[in-house]
Parts: sequence; C-alpha cells; structure tokens
Amino acid sequence: MPSYEQLRELLDPGHTVLLTVECQQGVVGPDSALPDLAREARSSGALRQVARLVAAAHETGVQVIHAIAERRPDGRGASRNARLFRAAERLPVQQLSGTTAVRVAPPIEVGEEDLVVRRLHGLSPIHGTDVDALLRNLGCRTLIVTGVSANVAIPNTVFDAVNLGYTAVVPADAIAGVPADYTPAMIRHTLALIATISTTDEVLGCLQRPRGRHPPGGLRPA
Repeated sequence: MPSYEQLRELLDPGHTVLLTVECQQGVVGPDSALPDLAREARSSGALRQVARLVAAAHETGVQVIHAIAERRPDGRGASRNARLFRAAERLPVQQLSGTTAVRVAPPIEVGEEDLVVRRLHGLSPIHGTDVDALLRNLGCRTLIVTGVSANVAIPNTVFDAVNLGYTAVVPADAIAGVPADYTPAMIRHTLALIATISTTDEVLGCLQRPRGRHPPGGLRPA
C-alpha cells in the first residue's frame, strides 16, 4: 500500500479521472444478464463503493467517465471472436443500445458533467473507444478504475491504461468478479504488480480532505 502522501499526490483532482466499468443495469442491476456477477457486485458492497466514489468525484471536481458495453439489435459491428461474446448473444437479457439495460445502475448517479462512452465491440472500455483521447484532452495522469468484472474488463482496463502511460489506481473494494474469492487473488497476483491498490475510504480521504492534511487513523506519510 502507498503512504497517504503518495496516494494523495497521485489523486490530485487536477489530473485524476474516475472510470466506472460496465456498471450498467443489464450487468449489475436486479435484472442482470449475469445474475451471479450482479449478486456479487451488490452483496460485496462493490457497487455501493463505486457510488460513493462517484459522489465524491462530483463534489471535488474529479471528472467521471462511465464506460458502457452495448450492442445493436442486429448485432452489427459486435465482436464474435471469443466464446464470451457468442455466449452473450444467447443470454435472456441483451445489452441493447437505447434500452434500460445500458443505463448506469443505481445507486450510482450520473452527473451533468459526467461523460458516458459506449462501445459495440471488444473487451476493453479503453482500446478502440474514445476514452484515451478524452483522458488526454482532460489532462489525465491518474485513472481510478472501478466496476466489473474482475475476471475480464477490469484487468483489461488496467493493462490498457498502463500501456498508454497512465497511472492506474484500483480501490480493491470497488471492483467485483466471480467467484468471490477470485477477485482478491487476481488483485494480489496480477493488478498489484502494475497498479496502485487502495481502498475506497483511502481514495475518499485523499479527494475530500484539504491538501496538506491527513485523515485521522488513516494512511500516514512514509
């Protein structure tokens, strides 16, 4: 874990962006196409933690980007080169453009200045989308990565962010995957090698407190 001072420096609101990954109703909502993942995202508290981070970002001026995966009703332009994509075509709930399934799921609130980036193909919310160009135009250096799933989209996002030169910060309690014990193992053995791992409370402590102070009982300068 980084010291408070190190994390605070990384999370300067002037160069930090918060990314939520596939926190949409058709993925983590009550009528999810992936009920096991939705159940884990909610029961673990990960979705609630994402909502807290988004609310804090709105309060402190940190830009929020919501990355949504969707498809056209005719499937045009969608990826079919992996078993995951072909299985998704047969699910009872489809992530169709313009439907409730591709709306950001409660309790996350979308702010007026939030950006919503939608993709019709692939595994990553960064590669092949507008996200990288938007981050550069926003002056982003640190990307906070939250959402689902720890199995595929989250590691893919972190890899892409690091390859593009961003520093990735992952609040471990604001991501979820299945089974439940896979997420901490993936964080420990994979993400911890390339990203700064923190908790939601630590990130909130850095974003919400005046510069030059550290939170009581929290991280301390090294």
